[in-house]
Amino acid sequence: MRHAVVETLPDSEAVALRMADLLIRGVEAKTDGPFRVALSGGSTPKRLFEILAKPSVAKLLPWDRIEIFYGDERHVPETHADSNHAVSNAVLISQVPIPAANVHPMPTSATVAEDAISYQRTLQQAYGATILEPGRPLFDLVMLGLGTDGHTASLFPGEPVLSEKDAWVSTAAPKTAPHERVTLTYPAIHSSALVVFLVTGASKVEMLRRLREGDPSIPSGNVTSEGRIIILADRAATGDVA
Repeated sequence: MRHAVVETLPDSEAVALRMADLLIRGVEAKTDGPFRVALSGGSTPKRLFEILAKPSVAKLLPWDRIEIFYGDERHVPETHADSNHAVSNAVLISQVPIPAANVHPMPTSATVAEDAISYQRTLQQAYGATILEPGRPLFDLVMLGLGTDGHTASLFPGEPVLSEKDAWVSTAAPKTAPHERVTLTYPAIHSSALVVFLVTGASKVEMLRRLREGDPSIPSGNVTSEGRIIILADRAATGDVA
């Protein structure tokens, strides 16, 4: 994480706009197949979705070449207010001409373990293999947040999923947050061309410092990527109030 590029932006709106720019540029540059992106939940991603759904922005993207996946999901019905997919679907997916077959929500209708296995199969089908190959990333872009406890996706402190070395998708049952979760694992996140952390708000100052240092005692500090890692942070999160 010490090699991550940190971009300090004025506020959360600027972070969302910069993320939109990175996404658009990434899709434009990908000419040899679909652009696979793993979305995250939270207020800043929601603002990003609103930006991307604007007709003036949406028309810039070849939606038929974009495949949407998720970094994690609360194990709740798809229409539940706490569902990451429910938010992105309402704000973005239903507003743009992306083919339904290109949208891959994490399933939540069986047991959490069964749904994790099912989503791994979905990823393997998209990837065209059952083993992740160095130099051939699963994702073109993985968006991640940063919790005040250092978690990212649903990789929470103390969860067994932190030790997963093989599975691409696993489960979590955090003691400090509601709902069981389905989440990408470190190996799946690592198989990416670009990982972008979106970090906003004064409550993130300490954890952002530890993330930038690559502190291995927090889950986010152990994230790696085959490609680049960029941290988009607003001034409140960096502690820069000037």
